[in-house]
Amino acid sequence: MHGGGDCAGGWATARFRELVTAPAEALTTSFDEAVLLVAAHAEPDLEIEVYRARLDELAAACAAPVLDDVLHRLFAVEGFRGNVEDYYDPRNSYLNEVLDRRLGIPITLGILVMEVGRRLGVPMAGVPMPGHFLLRLESEPAVLVDAFAGGQLLSPSQCVDRFRMIHGPDAPFDPTYLQPMGPHAVLARLLANLRHIHANHRDSQSLEWVLRLRTMLPGVTVEERSERAGVLVALAQFDEAAGVLESLADEAPPPRANDLMAKAKRLRARLN
Repeated sequence: MHGGGDCAGGWATARFRELVTAPAEALTTSFDEAVLLVAAHAEPDLEIEVYRARLDELAAACAAPVLDDVLHRLFAVEGFRGNVEDYYDPRNSYLNEVLDRRLGIPITLGILVMEVGRRLGVPMAGVPMPGHFLLRLESEPAVLVDAFAGGQLLSPSQCVDRFRMIHGPDAPFDPTYLQPMGPHAVLARLLANLRHIHANHRDSQSLEWVLRLRTMLPGVTVEERSERAGVLVALAQFDEAAGVLESLADEAPPPRANDLMAKAKRLRARLN
């Protein structure tokens, strides 16, 4: 795996920005491309259309355009499964690697099911249950799927049980945890997983491109943008870090804005 970051002159970053600034409806039809563009930042030679074609082939191999056949094909026939041995391997978050290795985590296996289902007219939506990404069938919201558990079908009450297995028997469960999430939110969650992995590995180069992509999505926080500036400083990219701080200063109240501008000025002084 190559550590590309801003690969091929930034084409992957530019195309990702183009896709995620489109309305949710438009992003849905290109969602597989957006997810593969995330992977292209780690693997600059990634041939995105090859892997989109692989998804087409998986859909074509399903016996019928129904959820049961999608799940049977992917998990019983093709052998996709959750990587319980090395859950935090970053390859589990790259859709091309999931397709190659037949291993993933809840969100990437869920995306796989969503994309095969979309091709067959079986629309699925992501479900943002904390600690364990799930899916729900859009035509039958009470039908939920745990892709990490081999495509197991769950009722809402079984999802509550699974949540409390993860978070403790007394953990409060909010019904909104089972509400559908849009494609921008799924991408944000995928990038949040990668942020956690690369931060723990102290991989500043990878962390920078993850945070860069995150800032292109709706709902990015000031803290995440500030974090990217800190990573850029660690990479000795002082000019770009100063630019991030200056853009934050434009939106901050006066005391905070002054502090951010002073930091940016100090960074620019290091360039002389």
